[in-house]
Amino acid sequence: MSPAAEHPSLEEIAGWIKATYPDTLTGSAIGATFFSLDESLWPNFATIVTTDEHDMGEPSRLTRPGVFRLNIATRKETFQRLVGGMVDPDYAAIDRILPHPVYAKELWVCVLNPSRQTFEEQLKPLIAEGHERLARARRHRLRSS
Repeated sequence: MSPAAEHPSLEEIAGWIKATYPDTLTGSAIGATFFSLDESLWPNFATIVTTDEHDMGEPSRLTRPGVFRLNIATRKETFQRLVGGMVDPDYAAIDRILPHPVYAKELWVCVLNPSRQTFEEQLKPLIAEGHERLARARRHRLRSS
């Protein structure tokens, strides 16, 4: 398997999200793609970014050729289990689940260029959790109005 085949592309990840969750709305701006269930594109349950412009400084070093970051909203328990104890994470590490460099306080995690195995085994369930969390909140909001 070629090195490129070992890592799904950002287009492949975006395509999987849209195919798996057909209620997903997407938008793009300044090197970022947002995945939401709301026409305003906020809140969102996942994003893919190709630039550090959205961060303070360049923690992920997204200027490296071909590097992108998948960001996923999680529940508190999931965030704590995955990254809650991390001290001084290397935000530029490839294929490691990390606290988001800016939105960790909002319980977001991220991965730079996930391997196919990481995407299949760890990130797909996290994306499902993020989508369901947002869908549940949206259903509640719609019932209340």
